[in-house]
Amino acid sequence: MALRRCAALAPRLLRNSPALPGAPVPGRTSASSPGATTRMALRRCAALAPRLLRNSPALPGAPVPGRTSASSPVITDRRCKAAEMQHCRFSAASSSAGVNYEQLKRLLAGRKAVVIDVREPSELMEYGHIPGSINVPLGQVNTALQLAQEEFHEKYGAVMPQQTDNIVFTCRSGVRSLKALDTAVSLGYKDVQNYLGGWLDWEKNEQQK
Repeated sequence: MALRRCAALAPRLLRNSPALPGAPVPGRTSASSPGATTRMALRRCAALAPRLLRNSPALPGAPVPGRTSASSPVITDRRCKAAEMQHCRFSAASSSAGVNYEQLKRLLAGRKAVVIDVREPSELMEYGHIPGSINVPLGQVNTALQLAQEEFHEKYGAVMPQQTDNIVFTCRSGVRSLKALDTAVSLGYKDVQNYLGGWLDWEKNEQQK
């Protein structure tokens, strides 16, 4: 900005600048006079400013002609919309795929779902587990669902669910299992559900029988 102002003002200053004390008399050149020195500096500024403007690198945060700033409202809006769409896709899958105790009992009785408990093994040993469920801790879900069938069976002692299988995730209260559901959706699993209430709900209903 300073260079542009210099380039614009230098010719005007050259035309309008009054003769300073000690300025050279017409027909006589004095390289050391203040007036000559001032006018020479202005000429150099006027001559060099355009070249400096062309060659000077863009300062951080300075707009570059023809390039849209990464923080421009258009790009920011696009990123926000993309994030909202992804969040809505996961949220829609999560909110519409919740099962309760009675529904889970029917799925287990008809062997129509693979139930994956994402609690830690120590929790299952201390509190109990849903019969027929597979224990895959939450931190291992992403890797486990991408294993070969033989590896999955060897590590978890069960048949690995396919992307077309109905999977129900469960945990202690339904929070970790919801995260596992989102992970499965991101890996391409389509028929996934979350047991609302988790083990706490299962235990309560079992005790009321």
